[in-house]
Amino acid sequence: MTSESDIRLTIITSSFNSEKTILATINSILIQDVNHLEYIIIDGGSADNTIGIVQDSASKFKAKGWDYKWISEKDSGIYNAWNKGLSMASGNWIAFIGSDDVYCAGALKQYQSEISNNLNFDFVSAKAKIKIDGILIREFGTNFSWNEFKREMKILHAGSFLNVKYIHDFGMFDESFKITGDYEMLLRKGKNLKVAFIDDFLVEMDGGGVSNTMVVKSFREARRAKVTSNARSLVLASFDYYFVLLKVGIKRILMR
Repeated sequence: MTSESDIRLTIITSSFNSEKTILATINSILIQDVNHLEYIIIDGGSADNTIGIVQDSASKFKAKGWDYKWISEKDSGIYNAWNKGLSMASGNWIAFIGSDDVYCAGALKQYQSEISNNLNFDFVSAKAKIKIDGILIREFGTNFSWNEFKREMKILHAGSFLNVKYIHDFGMFDESFKITGDYEMLLRKGKNLKVAFIDDFLVEMDGGGVSNTMVVKSFREARRAKVTSNARSLVLASFDYYFVLLKVGIKRILMR
């Protein structure tokens, strides 16, 4: 029987000029209570003090007996950075968290416990609070339903854990995607995708992320992801695209 100590967690963060936020991300991982952890930072060649902060944190991970790896070099986007991280990872469950996002206290213990009960699942997700300047603007993440998921990404990817076996079976991120490559990856297995859900807030995210500030482009990429993965036909994926644009438009009008 697999125990929690047999579950090897790897967390990957991509960063670029993140000196204002990355220390909070790092510290949110350092406060976690798990036996083994591997943390990997893939920096895109920051010109600010990001690397200084990354270097200064190494001793803190060593003191906890955790593996800590980082590189700093130019990349071609977030999924290129994440693929670099995957090539360095040794864990059997892998998560990706932004350099401006943080784990809540006790989050990794909850993930580890849920994983131990769902070892044959592909993905373990939870909920997030999305904030701008410390003000809650949205809550995100829900229980998994394939019929909903093939129409719209409604499960939390940030900080959630992916079974490394899924990567072995379906490949790494498609770097032609710039915003919704995580969605496309999870669509590849189709209706057989197995997702466990923790009904608790385990991550706090910054609301100014790429997918939030480039809404139309992200919806276009989501449409392509559905079609290339055979999750939806072009007609249905296009219907989803225009429907969600309409919802966003109506919401913005009502908020004026």
